[in-house]
Amino acid sequence: MKQLKLAMLAMFAFLTFSNVNAQDENNPWVVGFGLNTVDPRIPTEFGDYAQDYIGTGEWADNTLPSISRISVERYLADGFTLQLAGSINKVKTFISEDDVDELYWAIDLAAKWDLNHLFGETGWFDPYVYLGGGYTDFGRIVGGNFVDGGEGTLNAGVGFNVWFNENIGLNFQTGGKKEFADNIQDHFQHSLGVVFRFGGKDTDGDGVYDKDDACPEVAGLKEFNGCPDADGDGIKDSDDACPNEAGVAALNGCPDADGDGIADKDDACPTVAGTKAMNGCPDADGDGIADNKDKCPNEAGPADNGGCPWGDKDNDGVKDNVDKCPDVAGVASRQGCPEPKPVITEEAKKKLDEFARAIYFNSGRTSFRPGVKGKLDLIAGIMKEYKDANFNIEGHTDSQGAAKANQKLSERRAKAVLDYLATHGVTGSRLSSVGFGEDYPIATNKTRAGRAQNRRVEINLRK
Repeated sequence: MKQLKLAMLAMFAFLTFSNVNAQDENNPWVVGFGLNTVDPRIPTEFGDYAQDYIGTGEWADNTLPSISRISVERYLADGFTLQLAGSINKVKTFISEDDVDELYWAIDLAAKWDLNHLFGETGWFDPYVYLGGGYTDFGRIVGGNFVDGGEGTLNAGVGFNVWFNENIGLNFQTGGKKEFADNIQDHFQHSLGVVFRFGGKDTDGDGVYDKDDACPEVAGLKEFNGCPDADGDGIKDSDDACPNEAGVAALNGCPDADGDGIADKDDACPTVAGTKAMNGCPDADGDGIADNKDKCPNEAGPADNGGCPWGDKDNDGVKDNVDKCPDVAGVASRQGCPEPKPVITEEAKKKLDEFARAIYFNSGRTSFRPGVKGKLDLIAGIMKEYKDANFNIEGHTDSQGAAKANQKLSERRAKAVLDYLATHGVTGSRLSSVGFGEDYPIATNKTRAGRAQNRRVEINLRK
């Protein structure tokens, strides 16, 4: 009994202080409590060994009706576990016609190897083989008498754990013990008990142990190694550009409500499918102006007219953007301005043309050269004579200088002639003016004489 007490004290010291490794890498410690039974009757023939193992012994006679085996294990690595187990029992031995209950106790240390490393992990079923040694106090029969004794043994066998959940399971283990010094009998030992697995650390409580948790302080999902997916879109938050809005992988986890391939956060029109060129907005008429900025979304038009096509206010077939006379119907050959009306005699018209050719301006200005006003007075006289005729005063320049500047100069010079005539007795409503810039030369602009002819004012009847 003294030896048994010492053995039990050693086992419990191991439970309290041991740093030996064992069991599962996430829950490295396992403690087990259960029953054991011993069958010491092992004949010499191999066939008899097998027959004895499967049930010729009196198991009920060799089993204590209480916890008779305690084990502690720690996971090592690569499926290996180290197990320390202590067991106590009574063994019924038969001497002559009598039987005697003998005390049995053992302390065993074994290395276990998980067979799932061969067959694949199941998660709930862990079969294993073990090999180790120990010390057993049992005794043997000599000359018909039972002799108490104890010695070291070589142990080998198999077993399995069935896990009901992460921490609790059922263990069954069976194997044989081989003596060396002939102080005890060879025997089988079988055990059945409950095992408790523990020791894994899970700081955030997400079911993924810290050693495997990429986000150990934030609860997450197993499929993301413990990292969270707040919006549940299947993309972990660290890779999700929109972690609080469910989206699609193609857009780094951001949503695309209108399905146009542009993330809502970058989409100027997130509820209406559009194009990348329009920042996610549609362009129904294809004029390059997004519908939300297009005054005429179903009619193609230029941006400088708000996306609408140019109109034709005077219905003369010349669009307003190129019509020099947008309020008066004209002809395309005169950029939308009307042809002059022949409401005066040909002779009077010739005189107007003659006097008009004598209208000269100071260079680059709208002021008249000396003598020009006399010609203008003659023109005013003809116009007052033909009161039903309306006149359009047209300014022209040569091609010297910028076209834009020439256009403005031609307009101002024509207006200067109109203003003079209106202040010298010609009703202003009968007059209109327009500048054509350098667009209608009557001579070459390559010579001084030609350019002089192109710098002119023409007076035509207005239809």
